[in-house]
Amino acid sequence: MTDNDGAADVQHEEPASSAKESEVVSAETVEPAVAERGKRLSGRAGTHALRAAAAVLLCAAIASSVFFYIQNRGNKATIDANADARAAACKYAPVLADYDAKNLDTYFAAVLAGATGDWKKQFDSTSKELREVLTQGAVVSKVNDVQCAIKTGDENSAEAIVVIGQTITSLGTQGKPAPGQLSMVMRLEKADGRWLVNKVNSPLAPPLQQ
Repeated sequence: MTDNDGAADVQHEEPASSAKESEVVSAETVEPAVAERGKRLSGRAGTHALRAAAAVLLCAAIASSVFFYIQNRGNKATIDANADARAAACKYAPVLADYDAKNLDTYFAAVLAGATGDWKKQFDSTSKELREVLTQGAVVSKVNDVQCAIKTGDENSAEAIVVIGQTITSLGTQGKPAPGQLSMVMRLEKADGRWLVNKVNSPLAPPLQQ
């Protein structure tokens, strides 16, 4: 009986040992597979995350590029407009300050051709009085130098500071040329592709020496 019991014990122990070995083998086989799959899933997730981050950065970069392009394009347009307005102011300044009492019709026509708005109305309404003053004084004005700068401006309007150096001959100077200077602020606006003066804050004619 004792031997049989021992045999029985041995028979019971062998299946238990086989089961444990089976469990160990199963665990050794499954765990690496699960780990490997986890790595693959983790790798895929990381790849997707990187791709998503790269897409976000790309979109941000494109948006920034578009913004700066539009901003620079706007700045360039304003700079170009200011340059054109300055050129127009420098061109109009001699028209205002270069005249001869013996040929005022040409002078008035040239001033009005470059004027618009309030300035055109103002000059036109005072031209008769101005004609009398210049004619009585036998005034002749010649422009020697023009300095222009844009104070403020955008694509359609600008404010220019203008300083004109001139030589004036009149009855008041006893027919001798006298140096003079005329300073003004011009406001310009763009109309039909042309820069025209719509306001001048300085009197047209310099003080006459009579």
